[in-house]
Amino acid sequence: MPLHLPDLPVALSIAGSDSGAGAGVQADLLTFAAHGVYGTTAITCLTAQNPHGVSGVQAATPAFVLEQCHQVTRHYRPKALKTGMLLNVEIVEAVAAFVIETKIPAVVDPVMVASSGATLLSAEAVNAVRQKLLPLAAVVTPNLDEATILLGRKVLGGTHGPAEARELAQLYGVPFLVKGGHANGDELVDALAWPDGRTLTLTTRRIPGIDTHGSGCTLSAAITAQLARGEPLEQAVRLAHTYLQNGMINPMQVVGIKHIRH
Repeated sequence: MPLHLPDLPVALSIAGSDSGAGAGVQADLLTFAAHGVYGTTAITCLTAQNPHGVSGVQAATPAFVLEQCHQVTRHYRPKALKTGMLLNVEIVEAVAAFVIETKIPAVVDPVMVASSGATLLSAEAVNAVRQKLLPLAAVVTPNLDEATILLGRKVLGGTHGPAEARELAQLYGVPFLVKGGHANGDELVDALAWPDGRTLTLTTRRIPGIDTHGSGCTLSAAITAQLARGEPLEQAVRLAHTYLQNGMINPMQVVGIKHIRH
């Protein structure tokens, strides 16, 4: 008799490629697979990088980003998508048009600032994200630096996190998960808020001595995977948060890493 296997839900990552595989579409695909979700991609740019830095970026054309998206939806039915590094105004606008066209629930990770502090989007592209993409999101997942850009004033996180997340959710009219990993201190607060003022606070302790490169991509991808599996937003965020914390507490050791002496 034939073996009947359950159908895998499908998710789509619209993001940049990380040649070191710690972030970007590579991290998204690993995360989708870990949640039992079939991952598809539309690559916005190629990057030459590893966890220590980026040496080059080559953008796809907006038309080619859209063609990748359309080829996915011609064959698959993604139940959720996430956006990562969108690089420029034209790609932001193309992706926003795709979300409007397909109505696929979108987890928007507004990749604007690198961990080093380097700005990854021009002011014009930031405005396009604000005006055209954020209002379409099922949830937006900024870190504190990105939340500062989106709110227009310094976002502190910590005990301020829930109020700051509520302010952002009310400003843009969609749920916001403000990630607290860049805050000072050892107690970290991730705050999820809805435009109606509801708030969920997730508190953890800082884990010393780990490489957090790609953690934001992993969290947003895990939320996307859970939404694709049919979970409501609050439960999707809870499960994704737990998944990320478990991954940081019990990190995989990659064989063949060259350790750099400082």
